[in-house]
Amino acid sequence: MSTGEHPSTALLRVLASGGTAAQVAAIYAPSELRDLAHQIQASVAVHSRRERELEVLFDTARDLAALRDPDEVLDAIVRRARVLLSTDVAYLTLFDPEAGDTYVRATSGSHSPAFQSVRVPLGDGLGGLVASSRRTYWTPNYFVDDRFRHTTSISSAVADEGLVAVCGTPLMVKEEFVGVLFAAERSERAFQHDEVSLLMSFAALAALTIAQASVLRDTQSALKALSEAHETVRQRTEDVERAAAAHDRFLEALLAGGGLDDVTRALGELLGGWVALVDVEGRRRSMFGDITAAEQDALDEVLVADTLAERHPGRLTKINSVHTVALVAGGDPLGTLVFGGIPDPDPGDTRTMERAAVVSALVLLFEREKVESEQQVLADLVSDLIAHRGERPDRLRAARSHGLRLDQPFCVAVIRAPRETRRRSVVLAVHSVLDAPGLVAEHDGDVVAVVQGADPTRLARSLASRLTPHGGVTVGSSGPIDDVDRVREAHAEASRTLEALLALGREGSGAAVSDLGFAGLIVGAEPDVRAYVRSVIGPLLDYDRSRGTDLVATLESYFASGGSPRRAAAALHVHPNTVFERLERIGALLRRDLADAELALEVQLALRLRRLIVE
Repeated sequence: MSTGEHPSTALLRVLASGGTAAQVAAIYAPSELRDLAHQIQASVAVHSRRERELEVLFDTARDLAALRDPDEVLDAIVRRARVLLSTDVAYLTLFDPEAGDTYVRATSGSHSPAFQSVRVPLGDGLGGLVASSRRTYWTPNYFVDDRFRHTTSISSAVADEGLVAVCGTPLMVKEEFVGVLFAAERSERAFQHDEVSLLMSFAALAALTIAQASVLRDTQSALKALSEAHETVRQRTEDVERAAAAHDRFLEALLAGGGLDDVTRALGELLGGWVALVDVEGRRRSMFGDITAAEQDALDEVLVADTLAERHPGRLTKINSVHTVALVAGGDPLGTLVFGGIPDPDPGDTRTMERAAVVSALVLLFEREKVESEQQVLADLVSDLIAHRGERPDRLRAARSHGLRLDQPFCVAVIRAPRETRRRSVVLAVHSVLDAPGLVAEHDGDVVAVVQGADPTRLARSLASRLTPHGGVTVGSSGPIDDVDRVREAHAEASRTLEALLALGREGSGAAVSDLGFAGLIVGAEPDVRAYVRSVIGPLLDYDRSRGTDLVATLESYFASGGSPRRAAAALHVHPNTVFERLERIGALLRRDLADAELALEVQLALRLRRLIVE
């Protein structure tokens, strides 16, 4: 101090020059002034240190802002935290919303794999307490602090790393919890409030940097996805335009009067392979292109197991070496397009195939609607014939317009398919197998066919046999008749014959009323007993009449004797050998063995009915 200088001036000069506490103490001045000078020195030191810390934080923020990769950001945060607080270890945990806990994501100074992989449930350990409370906690000795819940897994990991003193502060972005930033020592350490404040300030900066890095990463991902989407849209646009051009070509062909053949031809030329169109009945309606034997086998397999309409309506599906698209309209399967010779169709080819399927389905739908319209006309006509509606000349004229003459012999057949079989497909199938002009339509839940011809047995058996692929239909027939007014009667008799077949367990067969034997007497509208007798034993009656024999009497005696030739011989007063010879003759004439129980029943019934007629 200068001679004569006032103590206050001397203290101010020392403080202004940044003098030390010893220099302040060396000045002769009142104790109050020296204490005040010491306080000013301490305050200046705190502000200086805070200024340096803020400068370090600013530098850290600038460095972190230059980073782009989120992993690099997290690693930089723990390195800087370790330097700022001069600790042995710094680490950072992130919050996992799905698991409801936090997990170690980045470390600096750590050596323990167990510690680096530990997960901390909310509320467990110091880190769990920070995470659940969103407040900063620190402890000079982790293992003796009872403010938080100790768990075996966390304590074991902390011990494996050798940590003792730990300070943790939450990472928050606005109100959203991100994770926890920690600074830790491998020995006891009492963290000072200014150190804790520094870590909290750095944590706020770190949380913001993490959020920015995450936004940047999401933005980059979004830009990449946008670029990929743009390329996809461009490619799809080209595919759509190519498919639309193909679609226009298909429509032009149809508007020019073309049909399915023109669609398959255009499609085959566009794709460079072969194309087949098969209807719902499995019939090939159109084909274009050359097909190998192996591809033909693959096509046949598709036709055998055609359930595509239920599984992939309107979408391209690969089956073995071929591609298929099911043709569907209004939920109803109409058929299948099959493609071959196209190993790996690109998206444009796929769209073209599916567009072609739409056009083909429309063509098939129009055809079906036309057929259904015609079928409705036929159904109305059949109903009119059965119900005797309309004038007789009108009914005859309407039938003749469909090629059927009801003033000449015709038969009526009633066809019943299994319940799961569509009657519409049965109607179409009956039309396709008829060998003569006829009307076919649905009526009262069955399919009715009015067919030109004089053999109801042949008609019934032919239909039952040729319609086997449709689930095994049962057919009852009646006729022949040549009067339009007797259609109702013939239909009723054919229906009763059908019911009799089903009652007799003969599903899947066909018969006329005359084929049912004595059962036909029951189902017939006007039972013809004489015709039945002649159908069973007519050959015997003719033989007796022409030869003057009485085989019929021998047969009656045979049955009356319980089927014993010897007792019959005694009743007839002839030798047993004579009866044996007559029975052989009878069997030859009837062309069946009398041991046949069914024949024996028919013959006995015929013999009794003959006696009633004679009497």
